[in-house]
Amino acid sequence: MSHYVSRLGRRSPAASSRLRLHRRPRRVAMLSVHTSPLHQPGTGDAGGMNVYIVELAQRLAALGIEVEIFTRSTTAALPPTVQMAPGVLVRHVDAGPYEGLAKEELPAQLCAFTHGVMQAWAGHRPGYYDLVHSHYWLSGHVGWLAAQRWGAPLVHAMHTMAKVKNANLADGDTPEPPARVIGETQIVDAADRLIANTAEEADELVRHYHADPDKVAVVHPGVNLERFSPADGRAAARARLDLPQDALIPLFAGRIQPLKAPDILLRAVAVLLDERPELRSRIVVPVVGGPSGSGLAKPEGLQKLAARLGIADVVRFRPPVGQEQLADWFRAASLLVVPSYSESFGLVAIEAQAAGTPVLAASVGGLPVAVRDGETGFLVQGHDPAAYARVLADLADRPKLLSAMGTAAARHAQSFGWDTSAAATADVYTAAMQAHRRRVRSHHG
Repeated sequence: MSHYVSRLGRRSPAASSRLRLHRRPRRVAMLSVHTSPLHQPGTGDAGGMNVYIVELAQRLAALGIEVEIFTRSTTAALPPTVQMAPGVLVRHVDAGPYEGLAKEELPAQLCAFTHGVMQAWAGHRPGYYDLVHSHYWLSGHVGWLAAQRWGAPLVHAMHTMAKVKNANLADGDTPEPPARVIGETQIVDAADRLIANTAEEADELVRHYHADPDKVAVVHPGVNLERFSPADGRAAARARLDLPQDALIPLFAGRIQPLKAPDILLRAVAVLLDERPELRSRIVVPVVGGPSGSGLAKPEGLQKLAARLGIADVVRFRPPVGQEQLADWFRAASLLVVPSYSESFGLVAIEAQAAGTPVLAASVGGLPVAVRDGETGFLVQGHDPAAYARVLADLADRPKLLSAMGTAAARHAQSFGWDTSAAATADVYTAAMQAHRRRVRSHHG
């Protein structure tokens, strides 16, 4: 497991600081084709990746690395450039119609997007961007071309992988198309460095995509510890959100699509209330998020399921909320439930723990890294609603255990600060620049 991490971790502090001094990029072109860092997570295709890009870019800027984020324009009202924070610029690129373009239709717009990126670059002197960092496979294709054209190294983060998703599909969910698998394979081959969220993701890159292990670096995403904190506690958060003080509140927060499996939570609650009807008067199940991906085909599907299961009276559907209010939902919840079929990291699991709330999650992807089983939450093998119901039944009678786990969760989340992630990412950039230089030298030599 430490194979990938150790590639970054063996240098002496002096060597490390010398490396940082000379080789860090001054300016990075960050590519996020299909989702804008300015969009609210939990809507459409906006999710953990948006949070990741926003937080990472701001922390890199604080380290003295300027970041320009290229993203697709989704409305005519957007100015071509927006200063998101000191040292972080968002560039809106016209590619395809503003409204109503599904993620699946975006590959056809990559040529137009690449053209927009090249136009922005053409106004600058050569060597303006020291490095390209692309997020998700759609951006990777643009990044591959841009990096080659600019003679700059390419760092790529997959965020999710088609082969992994297809191996863990929810019932009735649509598999990722072969074109995406081919695209991802090409990017893995072309990148100077690949950033994986966890050691497991690193292994999957090597196993499924034959990535060179020496090119893969593990950098855990972070959490905004100022925003996601226990703050004034559960009681105050429940009062603000108009939730009963003594209720068992299992929360789902995220995009509503089969992959994220909110239906598992609803089915688990139905099993629980079937076995323990007396809990009905003291359970509230908030579902905070909007339909996304293949969930857009049946946006009302979850509401109908709640009615069919006979639990519509205890489920509260809420639209996606901003980060500040999301932190309040986490604080108010007894526990966050993350029953996903695949999850490269599960940022919400760390955010909830930082807010002092334990997590009940599927034991998939990065969730076993995010959640310490039995200490900061519980991991469930598989997706049987009865298994989730058993944990909920156990916790319904043990408020002290929930409280102790919440305290442990907040402590555990402290090691996932964004500053740590940004510093590690800057080290990956340094390594990518060195590898790129060596490759260019050997090519010319």
